[in-house]
Amino acid sequence: MGPLSGLTIIELAGIGPGPFCAMMLADMGAEVIRVDRAGSVSGGDPNNPPKDALLRGRRSIGVDLKSPEGVEVVLKMVEQADALIEGFRPGVAERLGLGPQQCAARNPKLVYGRMTGWGQDGPYANAAGHDINYIALSGTLHAIGRSGQAPVPPLNLVGDFGGGGMYLAFGVMCAIWEAQTSGQGQVVDASMVDGAASLANMVWSLKAAGHWASERGTNMLDTGAHFYDVYECADGEYVSIGSIEPQFYSLLLGLSGLGEDPNLPHQHDRAHWPTMKMRVAEVFKTKTRDEWCELMEHTDVCFAPVLSLDEATQHPHNVERGTFIEKYGMTQAAPAPRFSRTEPQIQRPAPHPGQHTNELLSKFGFTDDDIATLKQQNAIG
Repeated sequence: MGPLSGLTIIELAGIGPGPFCAMMLADMGAEVIRVDRAGSVSGGDPNNPPKDALLRGRRSIGVDLKSPEGVEVVLKMVEQADALIEGFRPGVAERLGLGPQQCAARNPKLVYGRMTGWGQDGPYANAAGHDINYIALSGTLHAIGRSGQAPVPPLNLVGDFGGGGMYLAFGVMCAIWEAQTSGQGQVVDASMVDGAASLANMVWSLKAAGHWASERGTNMLDTGAHFYDVYECADGEYVSIGSIEPQFYSLLLGLSGLGEDPNLPHQHDRAHWPTMKMRVAEVFKTKTRDEWCELMEHTDVCFAPVLSLDEATQHPHNVERGTFIEKYGMTQAAPAPRFSRTEPQIQRPAPHPGQHTNELLSKFGFTDDDIATLKQQNAIG
C-alpha cells in the first residue's frame, strides 16, 4: 500500500488541476472519493473504464449538490474524511452549503483544500481564466520563449499541474500533518498564480543577482545560450543540450568537433552567443538524431534526444524504470515519486460518474432504505 494509505479524501468533481491533485493522492494510497454531479450519471461498462489518467485510482458517487438531501450526503461523508478538495470559483461551495465553515461544523479536524486560478481574493478572484492567463499574470509566461518572438505557453503544465495541482496536494498534506497534533483543520488556498510564481523563484533569484535579463531568449536557461537549447538534426529530428558546467561544455566541444577551433570565445561571453548558436546548429545538422545519440548518449555532455510521446514509452531508460505503464486500456505515466517500502500504485481505473454510489453510501453508514429514499428524491444518481 502507498504511504497515504488510511487517509480519506473527498473530491468535488472538477477539471484539470483538481483531478490531478486527487490522482496524486490516490496514487500514494489515499482513498479518494469523487463526488460527480448526479446529472452526469448515465451508466457505463465497468469493464470499459474512461480513458482519463487524471481520474484513476478512485471511486465515484453521483450526487445532486443543488439538492439539500444531496448536500447532506456529502456532509455525512465529510464527518469521516481527512480532507475535502474543490475547484469552484470563490463563494460557490458556500452557496451550495459545502463551504469550509459548513464542513468544519461537521468535522473540526477536516482540511479543506481550495483550487482556483487567481486565489480566493483579489481583483481577479471571480473572473474566469485558464492556465495561460494565470502564468501570464505571475510573470512566468513572459520569460518563456525565444528572442524576438512571442511567449510560448508550456502546454498547461506550469499553471494547472505544477503551480496548481501539485501545490494543492502539498498544501493538503501539510495541513493534514499539522491537524494530527492540533486537532484542528484549516483551509488551503491554492492559487495557480501563486504556484507559478513560486515555481519561478530561481529565476527571481537570478534576476536579483543581475544574471537574468527581462528580454526573453537571451539568458542561459531560456534558449539564449548556445550550450542550453534544442537543435535540429539531419533527419529533421531534435536533440537537447544542457552543457552548462565547464567540464560538460568541454566535452560538448570535443564530441561535436567544435573544439578543434583554437579561437573559440569563452563559454559565457554573451556577445558571442548568437554566433556560437549558429555554429552549433550547423554542426548538429550534419548527423541524424540516432547518430548523435550513438556519439553522446551516456556521456556527461548533458544530452538527450527529443522524443515524441510514443517514442518516450519505448526508450530503454524509461522501459527499464517503468516510467510508463499500459493499464486499463491506455498508456499512462506510472505513479511518481517512488518509495523503497510503501510502493505507490494505481488502485483502480477511472470511474464512470456515479459508478460506486451504492457501494460508497453503504460504506459511510447509509442503509438500503436510506439509499432508496435518496434515489426517490433524485438526490443521488
